[in-house]
Amino acid sequence: MKRPTIMDIARRAGVSKGAVSMALNGQPGVSEATRRRILQVAQELDWHPNNAARALSAARAGAIGLVLARPARTLGVEPFFFQLISGLQAELSERRIALLLQVVDDHVAEMELYRQWWSERRVDGVFVIDLRAQDERVRLLEKLGLPALVIGGPGHHGELPSVWADDAHGMRSIVTHLTGLGHKRIARVAGLPELLHTQRRTAAFREATRGLAGWTVSTDYSGEQGAEATRRLLAAPEPPTAIVYDNDVMAVAGVAVAAELGVPVPERLSVVAWDDSPLCQLLHPQLTALTRDTFAFGARAARALLDVLDGAGGGDLEDHVPELVARESTAPPAQ
Repeated sequence: MKRPTIMDIARRAGVSKGAVSMALNGQPGVSEATRRRILQVAQELDWHPNNAARALSAARAGAIGLVLARPARTLGVEPFFFQLISGLQAELSERRIALLLQVVDDHVAEMELYRQWWSERRVDGVFVIDLRAQDERVRLLEKLGLPALVIGGPGHHGELPSVWADDAHGMRSIVTHLTGLGHKRIARVAGLPELLHTQRRTAAFREATRGLAGWTVSTDYSGEQGAEATRRLLAAPEPPTAIVYDNDVMAVAGVAVAAELGVPVPERLSVVAWDDSPLCQLLHPQLTALTRDTFAFGARAARALLDVLDGAGGGDLEDHVPELVARESTAPPAQ
């Protein structure tokens, strides 16, 4: 029989998960009548707290950690991270929990920070991003017993829970759109090749362009490297008629390079951005882009980790599949 969770109690009592957590942990924030109703429902459902979560709740730090091991210059211009962090923070703030954010040079520094945070009990859990195959961070977090949620997947995250979106489906939808317009020479300006989501996109791109001229150039996600990759691609003897960029910043930089070289978009070059943003919509021509509600994605991730801390979460949670929005930057290739 399935063990009852705080979500079951919340549904039966007609209150939020946060209210249930506060009532069960003896915290302020709910009326005495609501507290009594929640405790009565918990008794009726024969609910018992998760022992590990109960031990943690006795000394909660009131903070969740997020470590970003990426070049700071790329984080400063990517709207994706601002939206993700905003979604995380919005959900956490409802529970009066702080988001402790730190940027480091690499995963070695990131893992050392996890050890420090957990030994000092500075955080109650952490979000892990930019998953890699055979990721050492996963093994460390499991060994430490530090509650964690991986933003990314599926797979390669051990026993840690995760929230993820289907990158392969997104890439297939982009290539289908371009081939439907008649493109047969399609290039991709990708992000960091060691990241698992980059590898999944690459595999999906390779499969979707089988039988066509399709090739991938790796970058660090920055506009500078995106521009340089575009310049090399357009200087080839047979340049691509369409380029897919792994983020909006590189796509905007690519359009600027195309204009500089006298290659009009979309008449001679179709452009697609992986993540939609105001940048894509304010540019002329507006960029065709893969879009999703990144703010809501962050909020779902925060709720999933809070469920883990409350002893009622785990496993994989697939988010909404990103959708392609066709705009002015894609058209049939010039004859």
